[in-house]
Amino acid sequence: MITRKRLAAGVGALLAALTAGIAFPVAAAAGEPVGGSTPQVDLVLDVSGSMRTADIDGGTRMAAAKRAFNEVLDATPEEVQLGIRTLGADYPGNDRKTGCKDTAQLYPVSTLDRTEAKTAVATLSPTGWTPIGPALLKAAGDFAAGDGSKRIVLITDGEDTCAPLDPCEVAREISAKGVGLTIDTLGLVPSTKLSKQLSCIAEATGGTYTSVEHTDELTDKVNQLVDRAADPVVTPVATEGTDTCSTAPTLKSGLYTDREEFTQQRWYRVDVKPGQELRTSVSVAADRAVNPSYGVLLRAVTVHGREIVRGEAAGNGRTDVISSGLRYPKPESDEDDAPAETVCLQVTNSFSAGTGVKTTPGLPLELTVDVVDGPSKASDVASFGLGRGWWLLGVLILAGFVAGLLWGWVSRWRVAVWRTN
Repeated sequence: MITRKRLAAGVGALLAALTAGIAFPVAAAAGEPVGGSTPQVDLVLDVSGSMRTADIDGGTRMAAAKRAFNEVLDATPEEVQLGIRTLGADYPGNDRKTGCKDTAQLYPVSTLDRTEAKTAVATLSPTGWTPIGPALLKAAGDFAAGDGSKRIVLITDGEDTCAPLDPCEVAREISAKGVGLTIDTLGLVPSTKLSKQLSCIAEATGGTYTSVEHTDELTDKVNQLVDRAADPVVTPVATEGTDTCSTAPTLKSGLYTDREEFTQQRWYRVDVKPGQELRTSVSVAADRAVNPSYGVLLRAVTVHGREIVRGEAAGNGRTDVISSGLRYPKPESDEDDAPAETVCLQVTNSFSAGTGVKTTPGLPLELTVDVVDGPSKASDVASFGLGRGWWLLGVLILAGFVAGLLWGWVSRWRVAVWRTN
């Protein structure tokens, strides 16, 4: 009896230890979102004359926007700094040059005073032009410095009326600066031309476009975007690849953003020590009209030009983003002070621009670099080819062993009882 009790206690302790091992937390990998600086949102509202139109739930578009704004202000999380910018709110005249400068910061991007912000919104009246491009340029400067997420939410019922300053090109310029700013767009009119322009603005910065036709839809979508700004994010670090490996920037583990011209190649460098493994991936986005059939090639080569490994992917126009990746484990060295190897990363794309489409700035590129301990030391090592599954296998083997002991003991006890009877 004492032996059985000790055996049971030992089995219980071992099971507890195995269970605890399975539950041990894994350290955050490079590039995972982490909390940090204060998120900031700038709501950019169209207050042009067309907002007087009464076609949203029996009221004017302006009334729907005001109601949505009031509800959004009530629901804005405390940790989000929020501001409001208007376009077309002040100049009622016909002078195009003056009308295209009509954008103002109604409420600064800061800790929210709900009463003050609502009072400012209540004073708005549909007035003038629709200078979307100039408003986006000004809005990009409304944010305070910091690593937190920055998001512009543009709400409009019409296309920009201030060409040739194309708002889509403005969005691309903002994205090219690498400030980590996202622009989301909401259209209040189901128009093909408006949808095309707002979609282009959003795609240029990794944002979203939504067409809304009811006040509740507008409220829900703006609330969703404001809440999204409060989620932990990773802000890519702006870098600039070069035409050759010898002049390329040396990158460490992290997330990077760059621009790559059509059919261009960009080079980057990463130092990999013996016993480490390089894991990298690249995504190139088509933020404008491109011809179908395109691809991206990611190569790891030595400084002497010898290819180590490559990853490639092809597309046919069905998606706006194409990605590829590769892994390179650097073998261990017998020397304790063995130097790191410089690995050259080459990114090449085969996109071609559609007819009449501008080729500058280049296509947005996002590069993820992760240098970790090699398979002999990494936490995700494939132990006996099973990875982390060996914990589960150990539990199953132990459970089977214990079940066998119990079944044998019960069988012997039943046989003994039968013989006695």
